[in-house]
Amino acid sequence: MKISFLIHNAYGIGGTITTTFNLARSLAERHEVEIVSTFRHRERPALTPDPRVRLRPLVDLRHEKDDPAQLLPSRVFPAAERRYPQYSELTDRRIGDFLRTTDADVVVGTRPGLNVHLALQAPRRIVRVGQEHLTLDHHSPRLRTVLRRVYPELDVLTTVTEADAAAYRRKTRLPGVRVEALPNSVPDPVLPPADGTGRLVVAAGRLVHVKRYDLLIRAFATVAAAHPDWRLRVYGTGEERDRLRALIEELGLYDHVFLMGAAIPMEAEWVKGSIGAVTSDFEPFGMTIVEAMRCGLPVVSTDCPHGPAEIIKDGEDGRLVPVGDRDALAATLLELVRDDETRRRMGRAALANSRRFAPGPVVEQAERLFADALAAKTAGPDARGPEPVDHPLVSRGHAARDIALTAAGALLRTVRKVRR
Repeated sequence: MKISFLIHNAYGIGGTITTTFNLARSLAERHEVEIVSTFRHRERPALTPDPRVRLRPLVDLRHEKDDPAQLLPSRVFPAAERRYPQYSELTDRRIGDFLRTTDADVVVGTRPGLNVHLALQAPRRIVRVGQEHLTLDHHSPRLRTVLRRVYPELDVLTTVTEADAAAYRRKTRLPGVRVEALPNSVPDPVLPPADGTGRLVVAAGRLVHVKRYDLLIRAFATVAAAHPDWRLRVYGTGEERDRLRALIEELGLYDHVFLMGAAIPMEAEWVKGSIGAVTSDFEPFGMTIVEAMRCGLPVVSTDCPHGPAEIIKDGEDGRLVPVGDRDALAATLLELVRDDETRRRMGRAALANSRRFAPGPVVEQAERLFADALAAKTAGPDARGPEPVDHPLVSRGHAARDIALTAAGALLRTVRKVRR
């Protein structure tokens, strides 16, 4: 098979980029694989793609950000999608041209807006796979309305958790679309796992509010007071850095908590620690949980929707605590800090249990999904309607209709309130 991944910007840093590169690398062992990046903003990607995987951009922002078509709004990418301001008439045209001319057997979209492009613009000879890296419930009502209307044109929809797959099956009507959970994978570690002797708690991810590093820092203040030889290292960059730095100073933790910046790859940093920590209000999967566990760390995580509870076996290879509960988080960290044997036992269990997220099992599942859908395509004509004949016309005004429907819904709700 030839498999193409359509991604927002493969030249940045993020969970979707990481898992796409991981899956592409593993698939390239047996298939022809490419990553098509809608945008490019730098010479080289932050992550290094496998040399067998072709990487190509559609719009190079270094040279085309002032292109007249880039200054006109998109008519395909849904206006309710968070990335809508970055999309344009130029991206409509480049994505449409790619989909119309590709010789790929399977094209995989990696965010809702790109899945909409795939559903509206891809020829029916292509297996159209939409990936969901967030969750259905996390999307706004406006975006959910668009997805319900457009996603029936896909062949396969994958989510990263069983809980989200169940939500799509229960809350959307997608006749003929195969909906299945396909977890993210993490490559096999190349370094020896952590031995549980380091007096170090490690966290990693974007420094944004939803990750709640402020909660972790406040909880760790309790740990540092009782065990001043322990340290917390937080890896990542983002808009919260200055606020977190001020909080560290305010709590007098400048000798105990360190904002380390970005580290690529993270494996060498995980194995230095003894406990991983995730304190998010929301984690659609929990890539850093798997990364830490694959390096032999038990992870203390908030029990937020949806990923952590599907990854961590509470009390066996990590611990789950209520979302936003600083006291529970501090107490759980203290339990593992004080109990060397339990911490090491959980670390060994984390190493063993996390093997289900190794590339092998995940790639086998992806291959089966793609092959089944391709076999169904080649067995007979697609019964779900004619080919799109002119992709700009098929999608003309799609984003505008999205805005109009939202405005009409808001007006209707206002009328109902007045009547009550």
